[in-house]
Amino acid sequence: MPDWSQIEVEACAASYLRMLTLELNGQSYNKSEHAKALIQNLEGRSRASIEFKHCNISAVMIELGYPYIDGYKPRGNYQALLADVVEAQLTGNIAVQEAAQAAVMRPAVATAALDPASIWVPTPALAKKVRESPPIYAERFVAAKRDFLAQEARNRSLGRAGEIFVVELEARRLHACGKKALSNRVEHVATTQGDGLGFDVLSFDEDGRERLIEVKTTSFGQLTPFFVSRNELCRSEKDADLYHLYRLFDYRDKPKLFDLPGAISGRCHLEPVSYLAKFGD
Repeated sequence: MPDWSQIEVEACAASYLRMLTLELNGQSYNKSEHAKALIQNLEGRSRASIEFKHCNISAVMIELGYPYIDGYKPRGNYQALLADVVEAQLTGNIAVQEAAQAAVMRPAVATAALDPASIWVPTPALAKKVRESPPIYAERFVAAKRDFLAQEARNRSLGRAGEIFVVELEARRLHACGKKALSNRVEHVATTQGDGLGFDVLSFDEDGRERLIEVKTTSFGQLTPFFVSRNELCRSEKDADLYHLYRLFDYRDKPKLFDLPGAISGRCHLEPVSYLAKFGD
């Protein structure tokens, strides 16, 4: 098949953004029905090729600071035309911007883990080996780039709800293992001691060894990027044998969780996104 034309890419991007707007607004929709309608505007593209293109769009959305459609796993190495088209459509799409803004700012309420065994999922694999040195920054100035993911990271009610969720999950885990005394010692240190420790929850392994847990919560999909502070990075390196980063995702729907034990720098690609500007020495 020939490369996707601009008309095809525009139709695919528009369909994706319609679905994303519905999803962010909590409205139901049928991916298959959207795909059938889209096929009519394409030249012999298969359903599989459309889904792959939607996964490419998910990767573009993340680069632009937007949430992506849950179910379309972000795939990089997309054509430059796709990025340009998505950026152009986002710039004037007030509906998706308002839906994303409302989604990231919506207050969250702590919820219980009804079936702890179903919460855990395998840790996503890195696409490539962790970089030993930071990548060279490639400037790309785009009007469509927004900070919706950063705004969600600052949603204090969501962050606190996720931490409380993990406190209960850890207490129940230890209690189920017959470690009631340890279960009673699980502590939400971000509340009791302050948020400058570099972790949020003090828990324990079954042998009594401390488990220092940093909780990162999102309402969006498993591969949504998250933000870490320099303090958290330092703590994860200093106490790598005790440190765990719990990534809690799809929190408002069906919460899932995976664990990144040890130094964060050894488990994720890290990109510097802001700097502290000072005067003097």
